Amino acid sequence: MTYEELLTQTALADEQIIVMTAENRALVRNLPGILGKRFIDTGITEQTMIGAAAGLALRNRIPVVHALAAFLTMRAFEFVRTDVGIADLPVKLSGFIPGFLSDANGPTHQAIEDISIMRGIPNMTVFAPADEDDLIKMLPEIWESEDPAYTRINTRQTGYVHAPYEFCKAEIVAEGADVTILTYGLLFEQALIAVEILRNEGLSVGLINMRSLKPVDEEAILNAAAQSKLLVTLEDHFLTGGLYSIVAEVFLKYGTMARVLPIALNEKWFKPALLPAVLQHEGFTGKQIAEKVLGYKTRYQQPPVLTPQFSE
Repeated sequence: MTYEELLTQTALADEQIIVMTAENRALVRNLPGILGKRFIDTGITEQTMIGAAAGLALRNRIPVVHALAAFLTMRAFEFVRTDVGIADLPVKLSGFIPGFLSDANGPTHQAIEDISIMRGIPNMTVFAPADEDDLIKMLPEIWESEDPAYTRINTRQTGYVHAPYEFCKAEIVAEGADVTILTYGLLFEQALIAVEILRNEGLSVGLINMRSLKPVDEEAILNAAAQSKLLVTLEDHFLTGGLYSIVAEVFLKYGTMARVLPIALNEKWFKPALLPAVLQHEGFTGKQIAEKVLGYKTRYQQPPVLTPQFSE
């Protein structure tokens, strides 16, 4: 099943569902003819779309709105915050081409701070499926929830069959005593490759598909910290405000300490190119991820360097 098929099926079964777009129909091309007046294209007006969606939600509708993730979360930010978040309305935000999925687009179209922005809004929930299978398993519960929600839409087919989705719970793919990789969205693909490489190096490696970033599965993070010598946070997002920050917040909340290697974009946008080239250039292929983990472990296996003591 595709995203469009799931949304069509859901909307036909529930007349409360209203599908909206700000002239971005890539995910919903066939819906105008199916839903008629329940499909609304506001044009290139993300702010107007969110305001209208809030009004519809106040009238017992459930708007599922579509736009490029960068414009949905940034251009319309005040409207999402004020009209949807503060009002706690069940508007469902579908952000298209988030993170590295915007590959050949430049910085203006790159949503690599969207997790940070959206999770800072009161009442907003935030989700990042690993691929199309994960997306289809997650969305029914996201749409059924009464909370406002932002979802990083990911329709890539990976062939991986995910576990059934439990609302706001992470997917524990594997547990590891040496390393556990925590990730979400597109980079789950590369994490699977990295896990295989690291296991071939003799390491016990775990992998967690976080799925929900707000609320976050605190138990999964704390258990991984207790079981593994090293946690790796892997994300196509800025270092600040994303998963690395979320893990730090959880540790501080519960008085926990652990060794964490963050792999993220550090204060720079990525170089536009086709996706394989983006991953290679920015250092996010499975092989490069594994190399970073091995390099980190090698550094911390060395004896501590004693600071020389000088006397006068």
